[in-house]
Amino acid sequence: MNIPNKKKIINDPVYGFVNIPFELIYDLIEHSWFQRLRRIKQLGLSYLVYPGAQHTRFQHVIGAMSLTFQAVEILKSKGIEITNHEAESVCAAILLHDMGHGPFSHTLEGLIIEEVPHEEISLRFMELLNEQFEGKLTTAIEIFTNKYPKKFLHQLVSSQLDMDRLDYLRRDSFYSGVQEGTIGHDRIINMLNVVNDELVIEEKGIYSVEKFLIARRLMYWQVYLHKTVVAAEQLLIKIIERAKFLALQKEELFATPALHYFLFNKIDKKTFYNSNEAIENYALLDDDDIFTSIKVWCNHQDKILSTLCNMLRNRKLPKIVLQNVPFDKTTVESYKFMVADNLEITMDEANYFVYTDSVQNKAYSANNFHINILFKNGQVFDIAEASDQYNIDSLTKLVTKYFLCFVRE
Repeated sequence: MNIPNKKKIINDPVYGFVNIPFELIYDLIEHSWFQRLRRIKQLGLSYLVYPGAQHTRFQHVIGAMSLTFQAVEILKSKGIEITNHEAESVCAAILLHDMGHGPFSHTLEGLIIEEVPHEEISLRFMELLNEQFEGKLTTAIEIFTNKYPKKFLHQLVSSQLDMDRLDYLRRDSFYSGVQEGTIGHDRIINMLNVVNDELVIEEKGIYSVEKFLIARRLMYWQVYLHKTVVAAEQLLIKIIERAKFLALQKEELFATPALHYFLFNKIDKKTFYNSNEAIENYALLDDDDIFTSIKVWCNHQDKILSTLCNMLRNRKLPKIVLQNVPFDKTTVESYKFMVADNLEITMDEANYFVYTDSVQNKAYSANNFHINILFKNGQVFDIAEASDQYNIDSLTKLVTKYFLCFVRE
């Protein structure tokens, strides 16, 4: 009987050759639920602005797992006790941390399954995988949920300076071509240490952390919250909202089987956790289901749905205006009246073409976990206090921008 070689090497365009360090990691990657991440874009509809941003959640979590293993090896070399089982488990935890993402990543979160964030869906997948893998993921789940005694392992997975953020900033910068997101991830990882069961960055790495925080702020405004990306993703949300409305009215509506299940059934938190059918359909749902259906809906008899779908397919995106204060109701209503008149639709239907909301950006929040700097004298200070850069302190402030979207003539 031939035993397959599970010590594979993946050629990653960002880091070069990435090793799969444990057989369990290989088996998880091979699972069909994990392979689904190949069909979910990391940056949603950002490719409509940055054509190169076509990378997937699969590439991201492989990269984050690789950085996590590097971090573990660095910490072990500095005398931090981490067993092989703990190393395997923390790598598994970050590998699976995005399993719960739906089509186009964050764009449709809370819409496919109501009131359930992707982190909770990821945890549910991990629990089910743990049953299939006969308990091998128990420690990984404890690390993911911050219930494992060594808290610094959770901080590698989820914190203000985790391996998830290090990878997505570096990777999203690479694929989008936005150089402002480039960070010194190697330098940061090599400066990692542990004090009182918390991750810290040694003093020599302080400037790399400063650059990381500034890069994160710039990437949010230039890529993640780019106004045209926001307009495109809001348009996709309106499409799915209209499709769900028609489905619940029992209108005839093409959809792939997995998408059909979520359109024609109201799936909330209770249903999701108590229905194997909901889990199985979600495990099949990806970007292809959405866009295949949208292409068909371009010719649907419902004027609202077909118009919205043609706008997205042909990149005829809504106009978007940003400002620092909310838009007054009179302005919004005037746009709705104009659109209703131009498209010969009702004022209620105009809500699909004119809408306002807000986006927020906060590069650093020390509420749950600080980025602590370890100085040579043994003292530890938060980065906002330790940095001599005035703008680091300003990055802790929440910035809110309000947008108004409306269809072009």
